[in-house]
Amino acid sequence: MNIKSLLLGSAAALAAVSAQAADAIIAAEPEPMEYVRVCDAFGTGFFYIPGTETCLKVGGYIRFQVDFGREANDFNDGDWDAWTRARVTFTSKSDTELGELTGFIAMHGDISEDTASSTTDFYLDEVYLQLGGFKAGTYLNWWDANDLPGELDNLGSNRLTSIAYIYTGTAFTAGLQLDELSGSYGDDTTPFTGQELGLEGVIQASLGPAAVEVLGSYDFGNEEGSVRVIGSAEVGPGTFYLSGIYSSGPNVYYSSAEWTLATAYAFNVTEKLQIIPEFQYYWETYQDGSNDFGGDDFWTAGATVNYAITDDLAAKVAVGYDDSSEDWGGIVRLQRNF
Repeated sequence: MNIKSLLLGSAAALAAVSAQAADAIIAAEPEPMEYVRVCDAFGTGFFYIPGTETCLKVGGYIRFQVDFGREANDFNDGDWDAWTRARVTFTSKSDTELGELTGFIAMHGDISEDTASSTTDFYLDEVYLQLGGFKAGTYLNWWDANDLPGELDNLGSNRLTSIAYIYTGTAFTAGLQLDELSGSYGDDTTPFTGQELGLEGVIQASLGPAAVEVLGSYDFGNEEGSVRVIGSAEVGPGTFYLSGIYSSGPNVYYSSAEWTLATAYAFNVTEKLQIIPEFQYYWETYQDGSNDFGGDDFWTAGATVNYAITDDLAAKVAVGYDDSSEDWGGIVRLQRNF
């Protein structure tokens, strides 16, 4: 055996002994990555929050608008004003043993260059939770959420902190709601002081191409109430709307007049173009400083034009005449929804 063979054999033996003595190195398995999953149980746009069974949807809009008419700009008494708004909404949903659980947050940011420096208001517009038919939070109530389709009617507007129970059927909906009302001296429509309550009840029914809603509310602070009825029916190439309101006295739900009647027709000219003529008449209107009705009767009339420029981008123009002030006014709006 020569020297070369001896050295090779010794090296091979040493390598074998070292391999048996050393601990084996095992590479760690990579952790699986959890991708965002689409949640189609609650409609389009929802996705599962990773690691949970809660579905989330993000939405909102960007709005550019020009208001015009007498005193459209409160800052300088101008007859027009341009401003922009951003709205972002978050909707969470999940199924529970007690029913569908919903959380909703809507944030607004308004900006207008009306002063030496821009003025920006950022605020929570609506925040509420809902479990089945039970709903609690601060949100637009039925007086604001349901009205005529145009931009010129005055049928009530409220954003209150409330607790409600809503029954929803296939063609019938009924709800009862308790509102927090805050009053202070100096506010004609809420002359009481401290905290009071308001009560709302609504019944909605769909009868094929027709629908009707009856809404009643009572303001315990002013000890006055209001009742509103809205009906609609598909007529020809559009939908006809008729609404009436009676208020026993000025209250936080409706204080413009003792009686009012409003009508509108949403005429679908094409798939993209809609024209909505509107008319409203007021009897026994509100008298400033008196917290009572008895003012002059008057009427308003005008039209709203909606045009879908492309998917999720729409234009709106509304022009109206107010008989009480003998003034024309309206809006021009561009809005991108997402």
